Amino acid sequence: MSAQVDGGHAELVPDPDRAHGWSLLLDGAPQSYVDLDDPSHLGFEYQRRLGHVIDLVAPPGRPLHVLHLGGGAFSLARYVAATRPRSTQQVVERDTALAAWVRTALPLERGWRIRVRGGDAREGLGRLPVRWADLVIADVFTGASTPAHLTSTEFLHEVRRVLRPDGLYAANIADGPGGDGGGTARGRGRRPLEHLRSQVATVREVFTSAALVADPAVLRGKRFGNAVLVAADRELPVAELTRRSAGDPHPGRVESGGTLDGFAGGAVPVTDATAKPSPVPPEGTFG
Repeated sequence: MSAQVDGGHAELVPDPDRAHGWSLLLDGAPQSYVDLDDPSHLGFEYQRRLGHVIDLVAPPGRPLHVLHLGGGAFSLARYVAATRPRSTQQVVERDTALAAWVRTALPLERGWRIRVRGGDAREGLGRLPVRWADLVIADVFTGASTPAHLTSTEFLHEVRRVLRPDGLYAANIADGPGGDGGGTARGRGRRPLEHLRSQVATVREVFTSAALVADPAVLRGKRFGNAVLVAADRELPVAELTRRSAGDPHPGRVESGGTLDGFAGGAVPVTDATAKPSPVPPEGTFG
C-alpha cells in the first residue's frame, strides 16, 4: 500500500513475521511500526524506549492524559490505549494527508480515546490548558529533521506549562558523528552529537531532572541514531529505566546526573533566536 502525502511518498510494508504487522516508510525511510493484532508490540528501538517511559509515568494500568507531538502511524498512541485503557490522548500531526491515509489503512480501534488534530506541533501545544498532560511525547520530523522551533527553551516552557506537576516529557532526538552532516551544507564542521548535547542543556535549563537513553554507539558519536531524552520536575525512575533499557534486544545505556552533565560537555541551551533544525541523517543511514 502506498500514497502521496504532504511529506512525500508514504508506503506500508507488511512484516513477513507478523500477520498484521506493518512498517510505515516515508520516502523510503522507516517512520513507524504497527501490529494491529498486538498494539503493545513496538518494533523500533527508540519506540521501545519511549514505551518504557510510558510504563513508568504512573502505576501500571492507570489511565493517562497524553499529548503526542507527531503522529506517524500512531504507534505510541496505540501502545498507550492498549496498555492503559481509558487514557485520553491528543495527537498533533502536521501532515494531515498522512494521518488520514494511516487511519484508513490501519484503523484505530473503536473506544480508544484518541483525538487527532492537524497542524503545527507548537501551535497545537499552545492550545492545550495548563496542567492537562501526564506525559508529552515529541517525535516530530519534517523530512528527516526536527524543526528548529521545537528545540528551544521557549518551546519547553510551553511543554512545562501543559504538564501536570508530576508529569514527564520525552523526546525522540536524532544525531550522530559530525563531519559533513551527510553531505549537507548545514552539517559541515559540526561537532559529534552537537545537537543532542545542546538539547540536553536546553532541557536541563527548564526542568529539574533529566535522563538520556540510547545505543552506546550513538552516545559515543560512532554512528547516527535515535536517543530518547526524558525530563520532569520530579525525580525520574532512572534505575528502572536503566534496567528495562539494558534488557532490550539492542540494549540501551542511560545517562543521568553527573554523567549527563559530562555528556553535555558545556553545551549552551538553545533559544528561539539560536535554534536550528536537527541534523540530516547521512545518506544510506536507513538503507
